[in-house]
Amino acid sequence: MKDKMENEHTHHTEIQEESVEAMEMAMWKKKLIGSWIFGVPLLIMMAVTRILGITLFSEEIDVAIFLVLGFPIVFIFGWQTIRGGLRGFYTFYFNMDSLIALGTIIAYLTGIFSYFDLVADYSGVAGAIMAIFITGKFIESKAKGRASQEIKKLLALGVKKAIILKNGKEIEISIEEVKVGDVIIVKSGEKIPTDGIVVKGESAVDESMVTGESLPVEKKKGDNVIGATINQDGILYVKATKVGKDTFLAHVIKLVEEAQGTKVPIQKLADKITSVFVPVILILTVLTFANWWFFTGELSRALGVAISVLVIACPCSLGLAVPISLMVGSGIGAKKGILIRKGEAIQTMKQVRIVVFDKTGTITKGKPEVTDFYSKVSEKYVWEIAGSLEKLSEHPVAKAIVMKAGLKKYKSVKRFKILRGRGVEGFIGNKEIVIGNRTLMKERKVSLNGFEDKISEFENKGKTTMIVSENSKVIGVIAVADAIKEDSVSAISKLNSFGYRAIMITGDNEKTAQAIAKQVGIKEIIANVLPEDKARKVEELQDNGKNFVAFVGDGINDAPALKQANVGIAMGSGTDIAIESGDLVLAKSSLVGVVEAISLSKATFRKIKQNLFWAFAYNVVAIPVAVAGLLHPIIAEIAMALSSVTVVTNANLLRRARI
Repeated sequence: MKDKMENEHTHHTEIQEESVEAMEMAMWKKKLIGSWIFGVPLLIMMAVTRILGITLFSEEIDVAIFLVLGFPIVFIFGWQTIRGGLRGFYTFYFNMDSLIALGTIIAYLTGIFSYFDLVADYSGVAGAIMAIFITGKFIESKAKGRASQEIKKLLALGVKKAIILKNGKEIEISIEEVKVGDVIIVKSGEKIPTDGIVVKGESAVDESMVTGESLPVEKKKGDNVIGATINQDGILYVKATKVGKDTFLAHVIKLVEEAQGTKVPIQKLADKITSVFVPVILILTVLTFANWWFFTGELSRALGVAISVLVIACPCSLGLAVPISLMVGSGIGAKKGILIRKGEAIQTMKQVRIVVFDKTGTITKGKPEVTDFYSKVSEKYVWEIAGSLEKLSEHPVAKAIVMKAGLKKYKSVKRFKILRGRGVEGFIGNKEIVIGNRTLMKERKVSLNGFEDKISEFENKGKTTMIVSENSKVIGVIAVADAIKEDSVSAISKLNSFGYRAIMITGDNEKTAQAIAKQVGIKEIIANVLPEDKARKVEELQDNGKNFVAFVGDGINDAPALKQANVGIAMGSGTDIAIESGDLVLAKSSLVGVVEAISLSKATFRKIKQNLFWAFAYNVVAIPVAVAGLLHPIIAEIAMALSSVTVVTNANLLRRARI
């Protein structure tokens, strides 16, 4: 019951997080639309009255219209910004909102004070500043994307019901009611409800969703099984050894949660500069105001210059610099099948020097194929024999042989039998056919003379080797392996030429791993790694933060490693949990995408740095001009808007970059 409540709580939390993220985006969208409904007529009126110098009604009525149009923009749609900015004045933690808040409020109040002939009216500037700022915030919220749902995805993998054997009867119960020691009946095609040990039956179990390995694992009495894996072709009686939060799946969930540590935020550079920049500008504004009032004795003039300084220094372009570059980069990536899920990866990727690749489904296709064939008789005859016999088996190796044989008509097979974990046998006509591994041939006392070298050659390459015998005599050898993806070699070659350290990580033994690594050009391997240890290996490579590591994977067992890595790159053909755990997702599942993702990240971050430079460079030039009183607040507002346009235009130049 407790586990059930924990599951429901986690599930509820995830849904809540997702809705909060979606609500934030919807909130800024509403503010954006609302602010520009009032902002467009306000800007038109400002252009007519303040720039062209045409009085539409009378000065008093024009100011009143500015105040009416500006009020909802500043104090309704911009209230969150105003409140956050003003908080800085009593907490002494100033941010970008502080300048926006002060600039807009002072500018707005000048409209009211203008009725008493104290100052000139700058109230229209207030609405324009806030409308532009809200636009930046909307783009930023959209660029952030939706909250990750990997825990929710993991929970969905678990089985909801289980059939247990009680007093000789089959009873269906809720998974929460399963206790350690219960015997669960798992039929063909069903998910195994919880971790356990086989007490009766034999079958092949698809563990790819946990291990990432494509070939099913043969299970018999005494073997361990993992919850959420799929029983393929036989009935298994499984005694539950772990339930609830002790299961492997629950352990993976915990690892993902723990590995979700915060990564380098892309806004960090901007925030650091802003945290110093804002207080400096506030002090400068006060000094400017005091000097102008002291030397000229004109309050209106001093206030106008001070507002100009606040407005021109208001880093709206800084607010846009990061998200707009990220949006353009995301768009380019999407066209190339590179989906940027976490903006932080753009900044982090440039520091990555080590790229770790999972083997199955990442470097390889994740699907067994016939790679080699050898016989001393007619090749066509061997394929007819092998194809006809293996057609009756559901094993993926058998399916690979059947596909390669490509027969239109199959020979009649009698007395067919699956020899679990060893092979198959049957009679075609009066000939006894046995297809299987060395163990099976040894059992049947079949001599391997003349074929020993070929069998050893295939086995040394880490391939599953099936020996075909007819009437106790070997007639052919078929090698099946998880084939390398066509473009894996070129992708690894490019990474090597760029100076990256490429490492392959796999649960395979050293010999098989070396064979695959050699084929693709990877010099370093980490073999014999248990699924749950991948994240730990990534952590070791990071060496207490000295190295930045990217991890490329596609299976459930890769999720913690994808999270632990500084940049997690998930293959689009992989499991949902792997995709949700990745910072970048390669929709085409091609390793060339890894090279393109690195290039795209570097190009996008280059644009972000350029935009940040222009945002501040413009301030460095414009602020002294404003302090000198040579910049009217209206001109300052236009200049500020133009700086934002410059940033957006520069970001769009990213489309020309060669990825």
